[in-house]
Amino acid sequence: MKFIDEATINIYAGDGGNGIATFRREKYEPMGGPNGGDGGRGGSIYFEADENVNTLIDFRYVKNYRAQRGENGKSSECYGAGGSDLILKVPVGTLITERQTGQIFADFNQHGIKMLVAKGGKGGLGNVHFKSSTNRAPRQFTEGEPGQEFELYLELKVLADVGLLGMPNAGKSSLIRQVSAAKPKIADYPFTTLQPNLGVVKVYDQKSFVMADVPGLIEGASDGHGLGHQFLRHLSRTKILLHLVDIAPYDEKLDPVDEVKKIINELKKYDEVLFKKPRWLILNKIDLVDDIDQIKDRIIKELKWDAPIFTISAINGKGCKDLIRKIMKHIDAL
Repeated sequence: MKFIDEATINIYAGDGGNGIATFRREKYEPMGGPNGGDGGRGGSIYFEADENVNTLIDFRYVKNYRAQRGENGKSSECYGAGGSDLILKVPVGTLITERQTGQIFADFNQHGIKMLVAKGGKGGLGNVHFKSSTNRAPRQFTEGEPGQEFELYLELKVLADVGLLGMPNAGKSSLIRQVSAAKPKIADYPFTTLQPNLGVVKVYDQKSFVMADVPGLIEGASDGHGLGHQFLRHLSRTKILLHLVDIAPYDEKLDPVDEVKKIINELKKYDEVLFKKPRWLILNKIDLVDDIDQIKDRIIKELKWDAPIFTISAINGKGCKDLIRKIMKHIDAL
């Protein structure tokens, strides 16, 4: 299924039904009193988070959603039937805002959350409500109220504890494949990952966390270059970021220190909050180099890196178990 993580839609709650002006007409009561009933309420529109829904693709192809209108009132003081409510299912992690104002309507960060977003209109009043001692044959009635309508922006931010950052081909997909049951595509060329991947990392019998792999960043990502900037929103809910660095790049002209600086710069330009999240440096592909300690010391010195730093091989798993244990310990301490 194609991964769609944003959509703009229009929703229209149902209008209320109109009240009605009628009078009793019975065999021995030719001058019967008013008996017009009220209109039914319009249907409302709810959104519900469902863990079985993984993408917003349905909202990409259907833009308009309408709840049912309430029925008009009837004679004999019968009320019109209320319109059926419309319930729209969205993936867990969906944020809904009003398109024009940016007002947040709902943040569906847990399965089963259900929220009213557009309320149906009230039904109008029948003429039975207008009778009085001075107005015994009222012909007044009111029309139903219109339902609420909004243009909404739906944005999916995947729920993960750990997010992976790095240039294309840094080994993010290989790492998530190594430590979890997720099977993202991996290859020896850049831009293998074209959409976010989630993996559940089981550390102990009762301990686990969720890791998210997003497409790699490139220089100029914050200005719209490449693919990674489109998915950085998915890292906004994470507790910690792992910045993967390829210390055995496929191109000898590439410098690991320079690559780290570029990512840090793009992250800061994109979102200051994301930039300030805890971020660990992960030096990957140690199986392809001999002078690991020398490279590590150089990176720490030139970057003035004072956060945790690890060396791993995502392909053969070396160093990965120690890394995930330290991550679990960090998450538990929060």
